Amino acid sequence: MLRQLLRKKSVTNENSSDLNCVLTAFDLTLMGIGAIIGAGVFVLTGIAAATKAGPAVVFSYALAGLTCMFAALAYAELAASIGGTGSAYSYAYSGFGELMAWIIGWDLLLEYTMSVTTVAIGWSGYVNNLLQALHIHLSPAFTSNPFDGGVINLLAVTVVLLLALLLCIGVKLSAHFNAFVVLIKLVTISVFVAVAALNIQVHYWDNFFPFGWTGIVDGAALVFFAYIGFDALSTAVEETVYPQRNVPIGIIASLIICTAIYILVSGLLTGIVPYTSLNNQSPVAQALLNIGYRITSGLIAAGAVAGLTTVMLVMYYGLTRICLAITRDGLLPTGFARVNTYTRTPIRIILFTGILMATIAGFAPIHRAAEMVNIGTLAAFIFVCAGVIVLRVRYPDMPRPFKLPFSPFFPLLGILFCFYLMIHLPSITWLRFVIWMMIGFPIYFFYSRHHSKLAV
Repeated sequence: MLRQLLRKKSVTNENSSDLNCVLTAFDLTLMGIGAIIGAGVFVLTGIAAATKAGPAVVFSYALAGLTCMFAALAYAELAASIGGTGSAYSYAYSGFGELMAWIIGWDLLLEYTMSVTTVAIGWSGYVNNLLQALHIHLSPAFTSNPFDGGVINLLAVTVVLLLALLLCIGVKLSAHFNAFVVLIKLVTISVFVAVAALNIQVHYWDNFFPFGWTGIVDGAALVFFAYIGFDALSTAVEETVYPQRNVPIGIIASLIICTAIYILVSGLLTGIVPYTSLNNQSPVAQALLNIGYRITSGLIAAGAVAGLTTVMLVMYYGLTRICLAITRDGLLPTGFARVNTYTRTPIRIILFTGILMATIAGFAPIHRAAEMVNIGTLAAFIFVCAGVIVLRVRYPDMPRPFKLPFSPFFPLLGILFCFYLMIHLPSITWLRFVIWMMIGFPIYFFYSRHHSKLAV
C-alpha cells in the first residue's frame, strides 16, 4: 500500500504543473460559499420545514452542519497531506487501494453530475419565473423536458454550456465570476434577514417540534443536500497557492459561515409565516410575497438565480477535476487528461461532461435527485473519515500540515453521523445507488484494471 501511495503522488506531481496555481484562501472560501449557499437556503429550507421538521428545521441544519464539519476536518487533513485533484477518490486510493478508489470515484461522478443537472433544472424554473414577471413569455416547449409536455429545457441546457465555456477559459476568471455572484447572493440574504427580523410573529414558533426528533433527523437527511459543495474545494489543491494552509482554511471557513447563514435564515423564515405554507419551490420569495414585500420578493428570486449559478459552477469545476484525476490514473481513457497549454484547463473533460449534463438537463426529468446526491456524498464522507483513521495507523510519520483534532474520535463520529443520515433516506434511493454502483464494477474489471498506471 505504501508503494501505491508513493506512485500515486508521483503521477500527480508529474501533471501538477499543467494547471494554473492561482487560488488563494479567500478565493477558496468564496468558492465554498458559492457552492453551499444555493438550493438549500432558497428551496430546501421551506420544504424541510413544511414536510419534515417544522420550525425545528434549525436543528436539522445544525445536525447536518455538524456532520459535515467532521467530514470537513477529515477532508482538510487529507487535502493538506495527500493533495491532488481527485478529492475523496485520491484519498481512498491512498488508504484503501485501487478498487475502493474506483468505487468512490464512480460514486463522486454520480454525485457531481446529478448536482449540476438538478440545479440547472431548478435554475431554469427561477429564470423562467423572472422572465414572466418581466412579461417575457417563452414557449412551454422550450422550458420543460419531453416527459413534462415540452420539447427541451433550453434554459437548463444554455446555462450548463455557458458555464462550460467559462471553465474552459480559466480557473481564475471563474473564481472572479464566482466572487462577484457570491457578493450578490450575500446582499440578497442580508436584505431578507433585515426584513424578516422586523416581521417576526412569535406565535408561529409555538409548536416548535411538530414532528419530534424523527422529524429533525429526516429534515437533516434532506437538507444535507444544502451542504454539498465544500468537498469540491479539495479538488483545487493543484491550483491553490500554498494548498497545505489555504485549502483547510477555505473548507472550514466556508462551512462555518454557511451553517450560521442556514440556521439564521431558516429560523426567521418559520417566524414570519406558518411553516405549513412553505412547501413550494421558492419558499423564501413566496414568504415575503405573503407578508406584502413584493419588491423584496423579486430581489430574493434574483438572488436565488445567482445562488444556483455559483452552485453549478463550483460543482461543475469539482466534477472536471475528479475526472482529470481518474483519467490520469488510467481508470478512464487517458486522452481526456490532456490540459490545454494556453488556458491550462482540461478542456476535453469540460466539454464532454458539459455536453452530457446539458443533455440530461434538457431532456430528462429528475425526481428525488436531492436524495440521490445525498447518498453518494454521505458514502464519500464515510470513506474520507475512515481514510484519516487508516492513514494515521499505517503511515504515522507522513507529513500532515493540518491535523484533524481528537482523532480517531472525531472521524469516528463523522462515520456514525453520516451513516445515521443515510439510513433515513428512502429505500428507492438505496436501490438506485446500488444499481449505479453495479454499473461501475464491469467498467473497472473489463477496462480500468487493465489500463491502470498505478496497479501493483
